[in-house]
Formats: sequence, structure tokens, C-alpha cells
Amino acid sequence: MRLDSYLSEKNRNFAAQSVEMSYLEQFKIDLKRLAEGDNVLEYDLDDTYFEAIGAPVVQRGKLRCTLDIHCVGSLFDINFHTKGSVVIPCDICLDDMEQVVDTRDHLTAKLGEGSSDDDNLVFIAENEGILDVAWYIYEFIELSIPLRHVHAPGKCNPAMMKVLEEHSAARSGVGDGDKAVDSRWEALRKIKITE
Repeated sequence: MRLDSYLSEKNRNFAAQSVEMSYLEQFKIDLKRLAEGDNVLEYDLDDTYFEAIGAPVVQRGKLRCTLDIHCVGSLFDINFHTKGSVVIPCDICLDDMEQVVDTRDHLTAKLGEGSSDDDNLVFIAENEGILDVAWYIYEFIELSIPLRHVHAPGKCNPAMMKVLEEHSAARSGVGDGDKAVDSRWEALRKIKITE
């Protein structure tokens, strides 16, 4: 690789990282600047957001996240409401599918030093006072997605469903006729029949 090509590639990577970092700046909340009482912040989340944080599971979507922050002294109660949809692969046919997201989550932030066993309580160094909510929002979205996500019946990719049916039939021995069966499976089948 020529030096100018290498430097050009490095510059593109640096520029992409700079754009991602500047995009993510909006998710850094200066808690010390919030007014006492109620504060509301809103974020529109799209593919740029998922790309910027390097989301491992969800990489596309269109959502709106509203943060209701109640501030009393150095304590901040933050309610997250995220609504919209994300695009994830179907567990059966692997085609993209849209998954509706409507999640309400809570986080408490406290200025100062400390530690807690409570996952919903975070301590923020008072000299900084910055809470980055970008990853919290993503985690709440990911946790709201069902463990098993599949298309509605009949909506899976027909070509993939046909391949799956062929492989399922081959594994179960359906349609094999007099095809030789592995002797280990035949022995297990005899045990099952005698019970």
C-alpha cells in the first residue's frame, strides 16, 4: 500500500470517528447545569445513532427517546421513555424484520463518590458532573426486544423456509424411504419404541 493511500485511509477513519464523537456529544448531560425540579430532554434516534455507538445487536431503527429528569440538589431521577421501531434479523429466516419498541426505564444519578449494588443508581464525579446517556438508552432498547424475534406467521422469506423444511425433513428421516440410518440412531429408536 502506498503511503498516500494509507494516510488517506487513516484520515477517512479519523474523520468518521470525529463525526461519531461529535454526534454522541448531545447525549452527554451536564447535570450541574440542570434547573432544580423538572427538566425534559428529547432525542431522535436513527441509524446514525446505532452506528455511532457501535451497537452490537441493533444497528438500524427510528425511535424517539424522552428523558424526564427531576433534580433535587445532587440527586437526579431520570425516566426514559423510548418509542419507535428497530430493524433486527428474524430468528427463523434471518431476513430483516421490524420490531416495535415502547419502553419505560428509570435511572437515578447522584453527584459525588460512592458505589451501589443497585444497577439503577450511578454516581457521577462531582468535579465532572457529566452523565453520558447514549449507552443507557441503547441498553434499554436492547433489553426491551423479546429473546425470540420472528416474523408473523407466513411472513418469513419463502425461499429460506423451503430450505429449512428440506433440512428438517432430512434430519428427521422423513421421506428417506429405505435410506441407511446411522446405527447409533437406530439403537436409540429401538429403545424409544420398547418403552
